Amino acid sequence: MELPVFNVLFLCTGNSARSILAESLLNDMGRGRFKTYSAGSMPAGQVNPYALELLAKSHLPTEGLRSKSWEEFAVADAPQMDFVITVCDNAAGEVCPVWPGQPMTAHWGIPDPVAVEGSDDAKRHAFVLAMSQLQRRLSAFVSLPFAALDSMKLEHAVREIGKTS
Repeated sequence: MELPVFNVLFLCTGNSARSILAESLLNDMGRGRFKTYSAGSMPAGQVNPYALELLAKSHLPTEGLRSKSWEEFAVADAPQMDFVITVCDNAAGEVCPVWPGQPMTAHWGIPDPVAVEGSDDAKRHAFVLAMSQLQRRLSAFVSLPFAALDSMKLEHAVREIGKTS
């Protein structure tokens, strides 16, 4: 039995780092089972260069990545999301648009690597830590038995992933 392709939207305030990393990671890890997107409540307007550098060094897709508003996904002709996952505490606390189709929601807070001050090495290290945490959570996400779980159990499982470090 072929599983459906799930649409997943990762949200962060600036949509320049964590949500971008999650978008690229899940598009790669999901092996076609997920179509992922990212957006922000107050988009930075560009993807953080450290995020792009890390993705490229990790041989992960960067094509098409851009910082954009979450409003793009709240319009009638936007892709209907199955999951909406916030990856920063600010976005989790904001009033989100109404998502068509009532997707499952979860919060997976990740420390903001953009906020790290110091040397380039310190900043790069912060991005590596954020990506490692996202990889662990996304590995658990793609391993979920989607076909075997009803929607309530699936949403609970996705929310629990956000509690792991």
